[in-house]
Amino acid sequence: QLQAYGGGLVQAGGSLRLSCAASGRTFSSYDIGWFRQAPGKERVRVAAISWSGGSTYYAASVKGRFTISRDNAKNTVYLQMNSLKPEDTAVYYCAGLKLGLTSAPDFWGQGTLVTVSS
Repeated sequence: QLQAYGGGLVQAGGSLRLSCAASGRTFSSYDIGWFRQAPGKERVRVAAISWSGGSTYYAASVKGRFTISRDNAKNTVYLQMNSLKPEDTAVYYCAGLKLGLTSAPDFWGQGTLVTVSS
């Protein structure tokens, strides 16, 4: 299971760090992705990290502002979000990726809401 947390309300230009904690699986063998879904929109991938942490992926919309990292000893993946914009408002989900950083998710965690006020 995956559980995302760390969301909240922040002003534009601010920062948040999301965490994705895993249990019950061989966490360190999975690539992990962060996705977000804004109201009325499709869920989209914003970042992903390989099982070793050696490779990362970022969507163009967040590149340079968001940083994904992981600590396999703590079974946790992080998403550091800086310079937040109102358009970053969404429910953020983490997911296990079995076939690579841009593959379809194999399993999902519960989401956490991020609201960025202007």
